[in-house]
Amino acid sequence: MAPRSGSATGTRPPRAVRQAIGPHLLVRNDCLRELRRMEADSVDVVVTSPPYNIGLGYRTYRDRMSETQYLDWMMAVARELHRVMRPDGSFFLNIAGSSAQPWLPFELAVRLREIFHLQNHISWIKSISVHDDTYGHFKPVNSARYLHRNHEHLFHLTRSGTVELSRLDIGVPYKDKSNIARRGHEQDRRCRGDTWFIPYETVRDKAQKFNHPGTFPVQLPRMCIRLHGRPDALVLDPFMGTGTTLVAAQAEGARGVGIELDAAYVKVARERLKLAMEQDKPPV
Repeated sequence: MAPRSGSATGTRPPRAVRQAIGPHLLVRNDCLRELRRMEADSVDVVVTSPPYNIGLGYRTYRDRMSETQYLDWMMAVARELHRVMRPDGSFFLNIAGSSAQPWLPFELAVRLREIFHLQNHISWIKSISVHDDTYGHFKPVNSARYLHRNHEHLFHLTRSGTVELSRLDIGVPYKDKSNIARRGHEQDRRCRGDTWFIPYETVRDKAQKFNHPGTFPVQLPRMCIRLHGRPDALVLDPFMGTGTTLVAAQAEGARGVGIELDAAYVKVARERLKLAMEQDKPPV
């Protein structure tokens, strides 16, 4: 039997604690327990990065199940996400393997075919080399067998496979401006495509990453929310961590719900969200 979601030991997690901050809700709880409480067909966008099961050093979660346990657990979470998502909702799943476990993201993607359509497969590029120059940052792989891992997967999953997106809201200008009139485009904007170069900001120590081993840049969930393109969207992150998705929801004018088991991470998320809301206030 797989451990409870977010639990290091499989024991019952502590009592759920909920806190509203403006239009957002932070919940300290096991994600499966909390998802089962949520209303069906209520969430517009899910953006999350679950534990990758590659041995990262979380505070209260042991990131090392057997592969079968991990896949069964993630499918249980995915079924609840399918239930709480609106029929036209989007689920953006950020996941990566490791050099020693390269198949895990693909094993999960194949299992997810039971309940979701893979509408888009986006590559999140964290570092790229162009000619003799390098942009972005990566974690070096200290092995002569493997290349540095400079990207992660972002699976865009939907219930129907037919969800229309606001592609130009995250679009880029045309390089060849003659395409605008020649092709009858209404604006100097084209689809960005399915490779997103979003580098991390340079950090010097773990404290700058809020002592969390698996953060992602705010720009990543912001682009997901904007791409889905629904006004006043309800955005859910069932593995909230330090609250990056909720900070992104605030920046995009959306409402966020974040679920996280670790009380220390919830505290960081709360402070980050309060700061983001304070910075968004118009000057007096």
